[in-house]
Amino acid sequence: MPVFDTDESAAGPASLAHLAARATETCAAPTPVRAALETMRRRAIGAMIVTDAERRPIGILTLRDVLDRVVLEPHCIEGSIEHVMTPRPVSQHVGDSSYHAALIMVRHGVSHVVLVHGDGSVAGIVSERDLFGMQTTGVRHLSSAIRTAADLAQVEAYGREIGDLARRLVAQGAAVGPLTAFISSLIDLLTERLVTIEFARAGVDPATACWIVLGSEGRSEQTLATDQDNGIVFKPAATEHPDAVRARLVPVAQRVNHALDRAGYRLCPGNIMAGNPACCLSVDEWRNRFARWIDSGSAQSLLHGSVFFDLRPLAGETGLGLALRRWLLEAAPKNRRFLHQMAANALRNRPALGLLGRFATDAGGCIDLKMNAAAPFIDAARIVSLGCAVDEVRTDARLRASGRALRIGDSESEAWIAAFHQVQGYRLRHQMRCLERGKTPDNRFAPDELNAFDQQVLRNALEQARLLQSRVALDYGVRT
Repeated sequence: MPVFDTDESAAGPASLAHLAARATETCAAPTPVRAALETMRRRAIGAMIVTDAERRPIGILTLRDVLDRVVLEPHCIEGSIEHVMTPRPVSQHVGDSSYHAALIMVRHGVSHVVLVHGDGSVAGIVSERDLFGMQTTGVRHLSSAIRTAADLAQVEAYGREIGDLARRLVAQGAAVGPLTAFISSLIDLLTERLVTIEFARAGVDPATACWIVLGSEGRSEQTLATDQDNGIVFKPAATEHPDAVRARLVPVAQRVNHALDRAGYRLCPGNIMAGNPACCLSVDEWRNRFARWIDSGSAQSLLHGSVFFDLRPLAGETGLGLALRRWLLEAAPKNRRFLHQMAANALRNRPALGLLGRFATDAGGCIDLKMNAAAPFIDAARIVSLGCAVDEVRTDARLRASGRALRIGDSESEAWIAAFHQVQGYRLRHQMRCLERGKTPDNRFAPDELNAFDQQVLRNALEQARLLQSRVALDYGVRT
């Protein structure tokens, strides 16, 4: 089963602590391989953690290691496990979320993550199957294959595999937090590889430019219906004009954009892409643009802010992107008028609830799960995080950290997060049904298709969006 079922997924990325309660097999480095394998077979487990005298993990033996290092070298079975284990296993704190475990698995191309206490001792282990609810090597296979892909055609093919695997995970009921982490992290790896290949082909020094991702990709909240939002931050040499650098980078970025499109991640209809010269700017040019948006507060500036202020550095010299984010987090809270305008603009987009708890549908009996269900959470989280100078990009992380900064009770902020993940789950399942019907996935959804229980769950989630908007309106003096 996934790390959290329907109830737990509603609450967003759950802590991994409950997994640590399961019995975990460990052994010392001198343990014979045969003895370790017998224990793994008897317990029907896929990994053995090797620890030191203080129970700190020093290695791991997985079934993949058995195939690669034991089966093909039979004499190893009588030796000690330290000679065939994978040293320095990937680990994370037991109190971290399942979302972060999914990110780690994709990033490192592993199927197991060791859970540790604060003192570094073993607390448990989490597997790919624990997170995604299925026995598969798909995540590990894809992440490893993408990292080593030699040309664009290979990377593009893996992009299409990401979409196929994501759809299978949705169909099998994978939890929302790990699933969105899985989708976004593999797309990140895909994009990084494309940027690396194209930068190398064009002779671009990766230390001089940073590929940034924006919007839903910046927030790591991509669904089955996603397009591109990206840009480039560069630092010209002292004697070089930004236009000259831009002229070199834009053709490279356009090749990456079109490769992503062929891989299944559509070109942005609004042309918010690195291949657009307006999105390929020096550090100073980006700062000047953000400063103008913050100072003007025009409708267009507010619209841009809803996409560009979710920036996350991805490839190349990520320090350039991080510096830009730090500057933004210092500048935005100083302009209360701009935050008020952002709040007023966001609150025009209301949750799809009418009188007496009825759904506010269009003439066709549908609601837009993106604009009138997910966006109220996303926009509110962006505003409060900017106001608190919280350096987070994901919606749930923004709500949690901003809630603590504002001394909001955990029960209130966790209710918002739970409701947001419920909405994201309905979006994913609706998009899956679109694909099953041979349609392009969208967010236009008929709530009458839900059973009575799910209708009430969705109503409750939308009511939480309304409560969150009420708090934003109060904090920023917006009349609703």
